[in-house]
Amino acid sequence: MPQQFTRLEMLATSDSKNNQSSREDLIQSVSKYAQADYRKAFWQISNTFVPYLGLWAVMIFSVLHGFPYWITLLLTVPAAGFLVRIFIFFHDCCHLAFFPSRRANRILGYIAGIMTFTPFEDWQRTHVIHHSASGDLDRRGVGDIWTLTVDEYLSASWLKRVTYRFFRNPLLLIGIIPSVLFLILQRFPSSGAKKRERNSVIFTNMALVAIITLMSLTLGFQNYLMIQLPVIIMAASAGMWLFYVQHQYEDVCWMRHDSWNLTRAGLEGSSYYKLPKVLQWIVGNIGLHHIHHVKANIPNYNLQRCYNEIAALQVTTPLTLRKSLKSLWLNLWDEQKQKLVSFRSIRLLPRMKNQSALN
Repeated sequence: MPQQFTRLEMLATSDSKNNQSSREDLIQSVSKYAQADYRKAFWQISNTFVPYLGLWAVMIFSVLHGFPYWITLLLTVPAAGFLVRIFIFFHDCCHLAFFPSRRANRILGYIAGIMTFTPFEDWQRTHVIHHSASGDLDRRGVGDIWTLTVDEYLSASWLKRVTYRFFRNPLLLIGIIPSVLFLILQRFPSSGAKKRERNSVIFTNMALVAIITLMSLTLGFQNYLMIQLPVIIMAASAGMWLFYVQHQYEDVCWMRHDSWNLTRAGLEGSSYYKLPKVLQWIVGNIGLHHIHHVKANIPNYNLQRCYNEIAALQVTTPLTLRKSLKSLWLNLWDEQKQKLVSFRSIRLLPRMKNQSALN
């Protein structure tokens, strides 16, 4: 028996070393794509910022010359799409991935952050925490969407259950919370923010006040709101949906900390959201999120090439647009079944557990 136990230990150690070797090989393979390129970066800026500002000019003209408001509203739809794309550039800058220069990333990060109502340094800090703990059941709570396990939900107080169900309602989570987050909550530093992050919030808020004041004096405050609010509301909801579906889908993998590692969390805990080409362009390839979580500093413009050329990344089952809609009704992580489940699927569990306890 002692000899058998020793052999099992040796096999476990061997598997662990093989897994570690496989992870290191994958990281080495994808690292060559983490090379920022000024030419590609400036091309993306020109094909995104220019049409976005052009749409703003047309919408201003439409509002000032009394065109029917529905024309302006129609224009806010593509404008919101371009703003989502600008946020992807902002996101790349937070990972110091968009430009080769750290300074250039910071400058564009602040500019794009002001345009998307998001303080650069503060968001960067919470997002780095998200990457360091994504998929880790023992380190939830910063930069992620509130997720309870089945057991946590069943053992929670009545008030916490009601609050959680209210929060996870799709109309609230995708329709209302994003606007509150971008327009109100991000006007304040996040919990744990230090001086640098707090200053980024102050700077962003001051810049927004200056822009709103200038727009109010030249365009009129009401006219400005008629353009800005629909754009930011639609972009915020689209952004929240993308963030949600990246880590909230049926076959996602959450694990306890002792089983967690960055590569596994990326490949098994982040989706490959396969979108139509036009939508993939708008969202800056962020649907290839499993790659992003394996190597966060790969620029968005290199993600598709990385996927095409690294076979190990193609094993992940794509999440289609149609299938992703099911994710809206998956609310709890079932540690036994190892998948996300709906509230409806556990409605009999409290009664079953009570009966088991009585027996």
